[in-house]
Amino acid sequence: MKKQEARIIYKEKRTALSPLEKNRFDDLLLINFQKLQLPHLFYVHSYIAATEKNEIETDHLLYYLEFRNPELKIVIPKMDNSTLVHIEYNEQTETIVNKWGIVEPVNGKLVAENQFDLILVPLLSFDERGHRVGYGKGYYDKFLSKCRPNALKIGLSYFDAVPQFDDTDDFDIPLNYCITPHCNYEFG
Repeated sequence: MKKQEARIIYKEKRTALSPLEKNRFDDLLLINFQKLQLPHLFYVHSYIAATEKNEIETDHLLYYLEFRNPELKIVIPKMDNSTLVHIEYNEQTETIVNKWGIVEPVNGKLVAENQFDLILVPLLSFDERGHRVGYGKGYYDKFLSKCRPNALKIGLSYFDAVPQFDDTDDFDIPLNYCITPHCNYEFG
C-alpha cells in the first residue's frame, strides 16, 4: 500500500467512528498501554488531540504516566516555521489552535529533543514494520531524527497495522511500539 492511499483510507475510517466507538477504543487503548513494561520516565513528549480530526486522546495515557512517574515533565510541540519546538506543558500552559487545527502552547520553557524518554507519536496508519503515515508534512520524521536513539517512540492507532508501505524512505523513523484497542505491536 502507498502512504497517500493509507492517508486517505484511514482519515475516512477515523472520521467515521462514532463517539461511542471512539470512547470504547480509548478505554481499550489505555488498558493495552498499561501492559507496556516502561522504564522510569522523566520527559514525555505528546501531541494534544485535534478533536475535529477524531485523533486519539492522550490525556488518560499522560495521567497514567504521571501517576507512575510523579516527577514526570510533559512536553508538547509548537510549530515554528518548518520545524517543531518543544514546550513544557502543565495546567497553567496557555494554548491556542493553530491554522492547521493543532493545539499548541503560546509560550513556555523550551525542552531539547535529546531530553525525551518517550514520545507519543501521532499517526493515521502504520505497517507491520513500524513505519507510520502521518499527515504528510514530515515534521515528526525531522523531530524524531534529532531524538536519542533509545527514546521510545510509541504510536497510537484505532486500527490494526497494514502489511507494508511500498514507499517508505530512508529518513522514515520507525516506531518501537504501536498501541491499538486490540493489541500492542512491538517492532525490532
